[in-house]
Amino acid sequence: MNDEDLMSQFQMGTVEAFDILVGRYHDPLTNYIYRFLGDVKECEDLLQETFLRVYRNRHSYRRIAKFSTWLYTIAGNLARSEYRKRKRRRLYSLQSVNRDEEEYEVEIPDETFLPDKHAEGTIQDKYIQEALAQIPEEFREVVVLRDVQQLAYEEIADITGLPMGTVKSRINRGRTKLQGILKEVYVPEED
Repeated sequence: MNDEDLMSQFQMGTVEAFDILVGRYHDPLTNYIYRFLGDVKECEDLLQETFLRVYRNRHSYRRIAKFSTWLYTIAGNLARSEYRKRKRRRLYSLQSVNRDEEEYEVEIPDETFLPDKHAEGTIQDKYIQEALAQIPEEFREVVVLRDVQQLAYEEIADITGLPMGTVKSRINRGRTKLQGILKEVYVPEED
């Protein structure tokens, strides 16, 4: 069954159809949200919220749109909202006071990178994720939808509500920005 047929079944009360849709879209949506936010915990929370909204709002879905477009629109809206909230949050420096009443910064060791535990692909993924976090939101979203999720330009335009020309322009500008950031990381080896 295609996604739209499964959604119709779900709208008629067949919960198993919803389970199939969740199974189909769990990994691609996880990847999409993670690439957008760069945080595994927030990604898991937004993924659950996305499927919860699909479940609650199943009767508002109309077959005139592709199910995947509707789903990615929900996930994208949630990710954009979370990203904006995160930008508004203040970051505080961790400081402590020693016996002489002098302030000093507390060093927190970075335990996220364990060279013996990560393959080369994981290291590259980290650099790509860091680079994605450095480009503006409007470019990041369309680049992730196109290059990571491999969606068609038309579907990206539907998800974002942008004209086709704007989608193509933002993808090109986003890719250019990423190349500029990543060229410093991936320097070609000289013979």
